[in-house]
Amino acid sequence: AGIKAAGALTGNSQRLADVTAAQWCADNQLTGLRLSGLTPPIGDSDFACTQLGIGYQGKLTVRPTPNPLFVNVDASIADANGAPILDLKTVLRK
Repeated sequence: AGIKAAGALTGNSQRLADVTAAQWCADNQLTGLRLSGLTPPIGDSDFACTQLGIGYQGKLTVRPTPNPLFVNVDASIADANGAPILDLKTVLRK
């Protein structure tokens, strides 16, 4: 039982590290868009990110909103094998 509990704790700490690094990737990508002052085009685009020496795959999805002054932006982060880790959503002003 002790070995099983220790294994679960190890898995949980790795998951926490992955989610934290993925959060940094998504935050950096969305902050870069805000700071650029440019509105991303409607559609999907891919990006890559490295945090803590680990590579992550990212996808930006930009969709219109009912208000033409804003767009919805989703940043989805996956691990190197394509397994989803995090999805962060925001609204940007055009």
